[in-house]
Amino acid sequence: MDNASGAAFLALLGLNQGELRPTGCDIPVFGVLSPYGRVAHFFEGAVTVWELVKSGGWMMLPIILSSIAAMAIVAERLWTLRASRVTPEHLLGQVWVWIKDKQLNKEKLKELRANSPLGEILAAGLANSKHGREIMKECIEEAAARVIHELERYINALGTIAAMAPLLGLLGTVLGMIDIFSAFMGTGMTTNAAVLAGGISKALITTAAGLMVGIPAVFFHRFLQRRVDELVVGMEQEAIKLVEVVQGDRDVDLSGGKA
Repeated sequence: MDNASGAAFLALLGLNQGELRPTGCDIPVFGVLSPYGRVAHFFEGAVTVWELVKSGGWMMLPIILSSIAAMAIVAERLWTLRASRVTPEHLLGQVWVWIKDKQLNKEKLKELRANSPLGEILAAGLANSKHGREIMKECIEEAAARVIHELERYINALGTIAAMAPLLGLLGTVLGMIDIFSAFMGTGMTTNAAVLAGGISKALITTAAGLMVGIPAVFFHRFLQRRVDELVVGMEQEAIKLVEVVQGDRDVDLSGGKA
């Protein structure tokens, strides 16, 4: 295409030759960054976060480790404390079918004990049902104590992290402030408001980081503790139903599964 033809083509598009620009891979197309631009933006953000972490000083290390531990505990407990795993639906009804069909034996009790925490409690009561109501209840209570202890595993550790993380952040801020004022006093420099403000802002990074770890940890600690309480109430109701049915004190409707 000669120059005249090219000029005519550009005129048809409503463009001039001076308006043409080379399209780089980092130039947005229709408002969307190119892959190169997105990668560059990601690394810029990562560098900024790393600079903030370095500004916080060595106290950022225990805060970061606390956040990793808290996330691991929350993920593990949310998976472990699922209602479908702890108190399977219709489990008590299945046990009653075994009892009526006279299929309840050591193998069934072993299978029930390994089925779920609720199954472990029911199996403890059934294994001692021939010794009377009181012995059966005592065995259920002993098994329930073990099960509850397992359900509450790591929750106290999460509460400790929730209380400790803000204190670590405050300690980092105090140490940073001490370093700032010591530097000014040691060099005999006159106080510069801009330099002092910058140093204080860096010192406050640890407090912000501690709160960012502590606030979610407090929330999930209360949430998980509440979930454990709800599961314990459900298992208690199922155990009471089992005692009432096996000992023949009264009829209990088992068709609905869980209480």
